[in-house]
Order: sequence, then C-alpha cells, then structure tokens
Amino acid sequence: MSNQQLEIGKPIKISGITGNQADVEVTFSIPNLEKAEPFDPSWKDPRDLCYKKKSRVQGAIGPFGLLAFATEKLEEFSPVFFRIFKAQNNKHVVLMCSDAEPSTVMTNVYKPMFGGFVDVDLSDRKLSLRSLIDNSVVESFAAGGKTCITSRVYPTLAVFQDAQVFAFNNGTEPITLEHASAWSMESPRKMNN
Repeated sequence: MSNQQLEIGKPIKISGITGNQADVEVTFSIPNLEKAEPFDPSWKDPRDLCYKKKSRVQGAIGPFGLLAFATEKLEEFSPVFFRIFKAQNNKHVVLMCSDAEPSTVMTNVYKPMFGGFVDVDLSDRKLSLRSLIDNSVVESFAAGGKTCITSRVYPTLAVFQDAQVFAFNNGTEPITLEHASAWSMESPRKMNN
C-alpha cells in the first residue's frame, strides 16, 4: 500500500495479513503542520494526556495511527496513535498513545492507557510506526524505536481470522498513508523435539 489519503473516520484495512499475528510498518505523511493544536506546557505526563485525548477525540493533526485487533465493524479495536501539537517555541511535540479501553467488549478487564512523547524531527513531515501484533500483545515503535509501547489486550471478537488491522485518521487535517508493509507471523515452533 502506498500514498493513500486517510479520510476522517474512514479506516483503511491493511490487507493480506492475519491480524492476530502480524508485523506492520507504516509511514505517515503530514502535509500541513501549521494547523497543529497548541501544546500546553503543563502537560508533563504523556499517559494523562492520552487519557484526555483518546483515539476518538478529534484533534487537528491526529489522532492517526493503527487499529490492531480490530473487528470488521470496529466493535473491538486496539488503537496505537499519534497526535501532533505545536509548542511555544514553534517546534512540534509528538504524542504516542496505546489505548486498551476499546480493545474488548468485556467489562471486568484491565484496560490501561499508555503514552509517551516521541523525540523526532518533523522537518520532512513524516512519522513512522511499526507494530508487532501477537495474539494478545501489541508492541509498537515510533520513529524507528525512539518511543516504544507494549500493551496487553484481551479481545473476544477480534481473534484469529476475525482480527484485522486498519490505518486511521480522526483528526481534521489530512494524513497520507505514504507506505505500508505488513507480514503475517507464524506461531513459534518447538525446538529439540
């Protein structure tokens, strides 16, 4: 997949893989950084900021990213996403979040939010994300590994062949899925048997 515009609220399926065990690498292109929301210097804790600015809370540049362990109709999905803000010094602040809240329809399950700031130069207006998806784990690397988040999720509907992966944009500014590569991973083989 390459050079696909991510329309607001219209996820694009990453096809050709088994969504419950996959290695997905994407590069996003951000055409207009000027419209980034202002960054409040009091926002010190990225996890708290992720709780405030969830994947369904529309912003200017973001949220955009991947929906792992997603059902076709998005009853369950595990978003890993970015938001881009403009700091007072005219530099940009990139927030990466992993949200387990929509990952399962079960109610009595731990569904944490994780977040981190990504120290990246956006002068080329590109941002990469790699996610390793393995049955109930989503491990994601932003900007070549500058920020890493691992999350355990407990999907009940998005399992085995019913698990999908989508790229999405819920921000008002356009985002381009410049490049996507995805591979299905196999279960580990027993050794010495």
